[in-house]
Amino acid sequence: MTLQQLRDVIAIAEQGSFNRAAERLYIAQPSLTTAIRELEKELGVTLFNRSGRGATLTADGADFLPYARSVMAQFQDLQDAWGPQGARKQKFAVSSQHYSFAVKAFVELTRAYDVAKYEFAIRETRTRQVIDDVASARSEIGILYMSDFNRKVLGKMLSDSGLGFHHLIDCRAYVYLWQGHPLAGKSSISFEDLSPFPCLSFEQGENSPFYLAEEILSTNDYPRTIRCCDRATMLNLMVGVQGYTLCSGIICEELNGSDYIAVPFEADDENPNSIMEIGYVTRTASILSNVGERYVAELKKYLGK
Repeated sequence: MTLQQLRDVIAIAEQGSFNRAAERLYIAQPSLTTAIRELEKELGVTLFNRSGRGATLTADGADFLPYARSVMAQFQDLQDAWGPQGARKQKFAVSSQHYSFAVKAFVELTRAYDVAKYEFAIRETRTRQVIDDVASARSEIGILYMSDFNRKVLGKMLSDSGLGFHHLIDCRAYVYLWQGHPLAGKSSISFEDLSPFPCLSFEQGENSPFYLAEEILSTNDYPRTIRCCDRATMLNLMVGVQGYTLCSGIICEELNGSDYIAVPFEADDENPNSIMEIGYVTRTASILSNVGERYVAELKKYLGK
């Protein structure tokens, strides 16, 4: 059974004649007759009643016709999307922990391309989901961080998922808070200074280990914690409940506004500082697309500033 034979059946059914169908298909009538006979032999049924007045569908032919039309419609959709003149948009997606610089680089990327020709997506999500998205090719690039605390576990997760980690920048911990916060005027902020205020963190799902936390120093004993799922809510909580979070210190005022500041975290013997190594992950068996390379370049350009 071939697509051409399905096309032949549809044409004969619509024209009611082998001769008229052959003219419509621009083929010789004997060739059309032979093709239908071969199809009927393969199926073990008779599709058309032939007479001097034309051709009509048999009961089996009437049952067969909707299937033929369905297959041809799907084939046409496939051609429309993937053919030489197809309207299929190229896709590019990024999954990231909650970093405004990743969004800023994505914004610059979309400005460089005709969005009408591309299907772009960026997902700020949980650490585990970042890994899963890239491993499953749902996203081409993932953005996350490693530290001495989580490196061994995350490294194994990436390796098991067929992913590689690429270094972008090293950062020390900063306290990220609203500029109207009582601690905003300090040149550095200690863990003791933070004790009266709630620590804000991104939710990683039930029973998620500390290794998947987005916030550095996540193993410290915070007396007050509030979890949320998105960056906008966290910024609102910084104002509403005078909360704070620990971050890389890389903040994008263009996207987050100028109402928030990052103050260096002041380490002590019990609460030492730690290096956040921020990078991007890709599938080790794949090569970055041109769009992916451009996105990485935008990341490096922004972080280089």
